[in-house]
Amino acid sequence: MKDAQVRTFSTLDELYQAAADHFAAIVKQAVETEGHAQVALSGGGTPQPLFQRLAQPPYLASIPWDVIHFYWGDERCVPPEDPESNYGQVKKILLDRVPVRPENIHRVWGELPLADALEDYRRCLARHGSAGQPWPTLDYTLLGMGADGHTASLFPGIVNPEEEVSPVMGALADYRGRPAARVTLTPMVFNTSRTVVFLVTGADKAAVLAAVLHGPQDPLLLPAQRIQPACGTLTWMVDALAAGRML
Repeated sequence: MKDAQVRTFSTLDELYQAAADHFAAIVKQAVETEGHAQVALSGGGTPQPLFQRLAQPPYLASIPWDVIHFYWGDERCVPPEDPESNYGQVKKILLDRVPVRPENIHRVWGELPLADALEDYRRCLARHGSAGQPWPTLDYTLLGMGADGHTASLFPGIVNPEEEVSPVMGALADYRGRPAARVTLTPMVFNTSRTVVFLVTGADKAAVLAAVLHGPQDPLLLPAQRIQPACGTLTWMVDALAAGRML
């Protein structure tokens, strides 16, 4: 993958420490430049140790939480108290523990029917649009990757025409036995981000990670390859197990 930085860490502790430091640095830089920061987070198990670390010293006091705006790369159409809710996970682990302003939390209303949730989030993004586009230019976007190469709710073998014309779209997927209707940002949004970070851990991701980073371009079967920031940076932060097929 062209112009991507790959950082490999021997231990998970080293990875999450580096990820926390990187998040803090990017957010502080954005606040110094713009007076606020626009951040999109991901769900799932991989980022949870990062969120736990950010909710503790020194990050609890050193990060300017009150001027960060939070969005989500994707969300399942479930209520926030559902264990599968990406917003619910982040709220419990991070947002309830740091001094973020409630009005700066821009979640997907997953408890709504899919069409209504899509329209609501489309309007939300437009309200915070920047640079003449109907969505915010994100200062920091956090993504994960599944063992099938999907990221956010962009899944293999499917290219929805909405990807080319809308900042948000619906998806129906059954990944690892967890069927759900989903709302996802599209590559249009991800690729205007100033900083995109993929966190990838575990031996089950090793083959697909090697394919995404060093194999031929096949964005249909490897949706993570669709994430190529036009003017921003792309960093992969991976543990030794995930990097095992690249050694």
